[in-house]
Amino acid sequence: MGTCIDQAQSVFVPGRLISDNILIAYEILHTFRQKRTEKKGYMAVKLDKSKEYDRVEWEFIKEVMIKVGVSYAVIINGSRGRVFQPSRGLRQGDPLSPFLFLICSEGLSALMRSAKKNGLIKRAKASRKGPEISHLLFADDCMMFGEATEKGARIMKDILKDYERCSGQCVNFGKSTNFYISNTNEESKAAVSTLLRVRCSSSP
Repeated sequence: MGTCIDQAQSVFVPGRLISDNILIAYEILHTFRQKRTEKKGYMAVKLDKSKEYDRVEWEFIKEVMIKVGVSYAVIINGSRGRVFQPSRGLRQGDPLSPFLFLICSEGLSALMRSAKKNGLIKRAKASRKGPEISHLLFADDCMMFGEATEKGARIMKDILKDYERCSGQCVNFGKSTNFYISNTNEESKAAVSTLLRVRCSSSP
């Protein structure tokens, strides 16, 4: 799974812990509260998503599985048989079942990677020389980072709408929360709030 699932996802993948992403998120949010010299404001949006099994489009899951190259092998008398791809869907007890929401969220990660490649999003850092982070996944929860501008909010909303249209996953913006870097001006906050329609909070 480690070769299929984006590094932004921190659960149920060998060698990764959900606490890793929790620490990264708190470090970035702490930096947001301390910084006062950035020319542009930044934001972190904690998304409230419906559960994967409630709304998922199975055709989307199938296409993602094909794209990442999911395959099976049966162990016969202690030896692994030939590798084959599934063609009749998932059955109860399938060892892949617990990973379905990771596979679904991989669609969102793919959209974020594409936006980053095209220079559409500005990522956040916890330190000057630290890695740039565009989003963090905690199983089916997500936190996204970007510029607190009308353009940044519009790009973020477009990505989420594309993901919703393809996967069936619905983001409840009314229950989502936005955090801003300390120097973000009120005009930018108002523009972001108008587009995303999320509540603001000063405390993570």
